[in-house]
Amino acid sequence: MSGQCYGLKRAHQLSRIGVWVAGALTLASVALISFDVIMRKLFNWSLGGADELSGYAFAISTSWAFAFVVLERANVRVDILYQYFSVRVAAFIDWLSLVALATFLGVMTRYAYEVLATSWLQNATANSSLATPLWIPQGLWLVGLLWMSAVLILMLLRSSIAFVKGDLETVRDIAGIKFAADEAREEALIGKRRVEEHRQP
Repeated sequence: MSGQCYGLKRAHQLSRIGVWVAGALTLASVALISFDVIMRKLFNWSLGGADELSGYAFAISTSWAFAFVVLERANVRVDILYQYFSVRVAAFIDWLSLVALATFLGVMTRYAYEVLATSWLQNATANSSLATPLWIPQGLWLVGLLWMSAVLILMLLRSSIAFVKGDLETVRDIAGIKFAADEAREEALIGKRRVEEHRQP
């Protein structure tokens, strides 16, 4: 296995951890809001700040899930014409989509950093009863964007090398649109692994 393949595999493992943490954060915010609504309805009492904290949780969990989504090729792509392209043209479009996504995310991450730096320098707090120091949620949000940027750079590097070498199948596996057949094949491999694990003493 090449170093780049290992890098993508490792990135996938770390991104899976990130998406589990993001999911737990989302569930925690749901529980907090549910508790707040029930307390208001039954006892006319509110925790205060549940909506604010859930907003932070949504932003952070979303950014932490980005990398896993892209590695799984679960991001939305319009494939009306894609399926009619030749293999080489489709591979180039897959590579180009990574370039476009990396460019967009690079700009977004830069401005996210500037927002965080401003909040840190000005010691800014939320205009709410909690008065949350804004650098905390903004910093956690930025961590997700930075990790996504690192993953995209790794994917772009690996797919660029594969494209130059003419390894179009690797380009498709990294950046291509996932069709129903791909998902069925992955599910079959997962099922096969589970059967083999079950047979082991």
